[in-house]
Amino acid sequence: MSGHSKWATIKRKKALIDSKRSQAFAKYIKAIEVSARNGGADPAGNPTLYDAIQKAKKNSVPSDNIERALKRASGQDESGSNWETIMYEGYGPGGVAILIECLSDNRNRAASEVRVAVTRNGGTMADPGSVAYMFNRKGVVIVKKLQGSATLTEDRILECVLDVGAEEVNDLGENFEIVSAATDLVDIRSALQTAGIDYESADVSFLPSISVPVDATQAKAIFELIDAIEDCDDVQNVYGNFDVSDEVMASLS
Repeated sequence: MSGHSKWATIKRKKALIDSKRSQAFAKYIKAIEVSARNGGADPAGNPTLYDAIQKAKKNSVPSDNIERALKRASGQDESGSNWETIMYEGYGPGGVAILIECLSDNRNRAASEVRVAVTRNGGTMADPGSVAYMFNRKGVVIVKKLQGSATLTEDRILECVLDVGAEEVNDLGENFEIVSAATDLVDIRSALQTAGIDYESADVSFLPSISVPVDATQAKAIFELIDAIEDCDDVQNVYGNFDVSDEVMASLS
């Protein structure tokens, strides 16, 4: 299991209780606006937008904020920015590969902020293409094990998603992670909904094809590096190919 998956789970738990709440809200809203502009402002006909809205709602983003983002995307509100996706690549402690996904309306600002965050926190920037080949674009659905008063089993998950493109189901402790081809993400999500299974998030992510095991010291430094990168306003997601064992993760927790 990739360390990124475990760290992403921890970050979700932290998002609503730490001082970064408003910053997290801004990232969810930006994702909604971009999804709506790219595929239309109707969630029923735009699966990416639907998932972006669901993720925002799951993380307590106010409905008014979501509605304003949809209005900006549809042209009803002219205050929106012209966001573009920019990818940066780098290395962290222990030779870990880092892939940084930004949504920005200013390439120069994004590049400067990311470079400063990386170089000041033990990382180095890399040339385009030197890191990206280590990652595959995948669909990732997170499902809570506790569904109301019942506990979901791995067999139940497999029964629902195995025939619609699921490649693997990982146990993340309190959650299950379902990995599929990016093109099968909507089918996975729909199968869960049909079965009455609630899911936490459904995203297209970049998962590593090659993982690097790290010890506690390296893992701590990597997490601090990721935190610093995520503090940049233009950064949406950070992916790494580090592998953290359960023992190391427990010692850091």
